[in-house]
Amino acid sequence: MGADHLPRELPLQRLEENGLDSALASELIHAHLMLDGNARLNLATFVGTWMEPDARRLLEECADRNIIDRDEYPQTTDIEQRCLRMLADLWNAPDPAGTVGTSTTGSSEACMLAGLVLRWHWRQRQPAGGSARPNLVMGANRQVCWDKFCAYFEVEPRLVPLEAGRLQLDAATAVAHCDADTIGVVAVLGSVVDGSYEPVAEIAAGLDALQQRSGLDVPIHVDAASGGFVAPFTALALCWDFRLPRVWSINASGHKYGGVLPGVGWLLWRRNALLPAELRFDVNYLGGVTPTIGITFSRPGAPVVGQYFNFLHLGRRGYRHRMQTLEAIACHLADGIAALPPLRLVSHPRGQLPVFCVELDPAVRHWSVFHLSEKLRERGWQVPAYTLPANQQHRAVLRFVVRAGFSRPLADDLLADIGRAVAWLQGLSAPLPAPMSQPAFRH
Repeated sequence: MGADHLPRELPLQRLEENGLDSALASELIHAHLMLDGNARLNLATFVGTWMEPDARRLLEECADRNIIDRDEYPQTTDIEQRCLRMLADLWNAPDPAGTVGTSTTGSSEACMLAGLVLRWHWRQRQPAGGSARPNLVMGANRQVCWDKFCAYFEVEPRLVPLEAGRLQLDAATAVAHCDADTIGVVAVLGSVVDGSYEPVAEIAAGLDALQQRSGLDVPIHVDAASGGFVAPFTALALCWDFRLPRVWSINASGHKYGGVLPGVGWLLWRRNALLPAELRFDVNYLGGVTPTIGITFSRPGAPVVGQYFNFLHLGRRGYRHRMQTLEAIACHLADGIAALPPLRLVSHPRGQLPVFCVELDPAVRHWSVFHLSEKLRERGWQVPAYTLPANQQHRAVLRFVVRAGFSRPLADDLLADIGRAVAWLQGLSAPLPAPMSQPAFRH
């Protein structure tokens, strides 16, 4: 691209009168994006950054399909229903054909919709003219979408704080926070804090006991944004899904460990009757009567097709192999980091998500995990540093998320870079100034 072909100024604030040649516009945007991080080196995000070339071609072919237009794209609609039935079977629904669910733009939309259904059922139980305020019980390690749900739909968030030795919701604390206005308990299968699974079966048993002694019948929604595609293949003995009658609904992100590029999520209810008719809508202006469940409307069908590609391509054996491989890589990385004296593991990825976090030995004075995060970014690695939620904010950690596309050789390269960075930081003779930003916990 010669300098004589460049416009004197690029539009930054307003739409110009005349446009640019498409090839030139594409090249300029491409050059601007070169300073973005390398997605394959991003250990901060849970969202998928890699798919097979065949899948990428399929996504491109389906980019123009609006999945809400079910009359025009009946085959895409059929693929969505196939995926839902497969997930109902994978999550042990008592009657997979009798469950109801929907694809979404991601787990955030799925959680909003699941929360709305819980709130609707609570409202139906209220006496006429009642003024009680509903509440939702969850751990402080929840995903931020639940804060949004509570703010948008006027639900009191009952956040169970984290304590030393307990970085998740447990049965006793969940039950203690419930009352007659609790719309449900959110149990997280794969915490964004440390990758661990909350004990869904124990929480369900605690709520069973609560109902026996008080009559309160509190349902569970399982936020399996990440674990819904991991636990069925690597934690076979773990009971967390529709095998537990108290579990009303489950969400998962296809664009996380489901292996799809952004953005697709999934939401299922254990039986059709749990989704009220008032939250199902039909439209007739797209060329036929179109049933719709969801908060958004128009959205691309390509990610749903991508999910079906993974189901066909991987099958149970392929998913099992992928998740076991990611767990092995994460364990190798965690064990290598634990061997560095200044660092210690807060969690280990064995038996949970291929995710873990580390903190510094309290004896380290001259630097922090925030400085280590900045040193790793010099090499292109994106490893987030943050403080833990309320009651544990004095603890700062680094979190490592291992996803498809991250290999054992890349893990060895990262370990080498961590070793060099730690050696440099340990050699400091005076404290480093505090980084410009030390963000609090956020997803």
